[in-house]
Amino acid sequence: MLNNDAVNDDTVKVLNGLIQTSEDGMKGFAEAAEDATTPELKTVFHQRSLDCGAAVTELQGLVMTLGGTPKDSGTIAGAARRGWTKVKATVGDANISTLEEVESAEDKAKAVYTKALTATLMPQVRSVVQRQHDGAVRNHDLIRDLRNSYKANKAAIAH
Repeated sequence: MLNNDAVNDDTVKVLNGLIQTSEDGMKGFAEAAEDATTPELKTVFHQRSLDCGAAVTELQGLVMTLGGTPKDSGTIAGAARRGWTKVKATVGDANISTLEEVESAEDKAKAVYTKALTATLMPQVRSVVQRQHDGAVRNHDLIRDLRNSYKANKAAIAH
């Protein structure tokens, strides 16, 4: 038989890790929206930032429901990545550099969500984590496709 307090503590740890990952996504997409030079990318990044913010709020609500204290910030690694993205965007094509860095960050988010799904989670928590995982996969695929499109267009213009 599982100890309910232990399951709640473990679940809160998992959810707090996802909160930090989603905070990183929210901030990363917001900064990418500022750095983007096309209205299309600004809109996509802004919407993804809002979606990550909604994920944070939902996860924080779950943590509170479980009697835990939700995290309210991202990670140091996320902040460092955002700084590196700004530096990289100053060299070469800013949109392609930003898309590459955002895609890399979404790779990390997918991995964190995939790992979270291996934890012992109550059904109502698992359904939220699964839905958010699926959103991270969609974000990644959208950004990858945009990056490929921007690279193809740049190559076509160069020839």
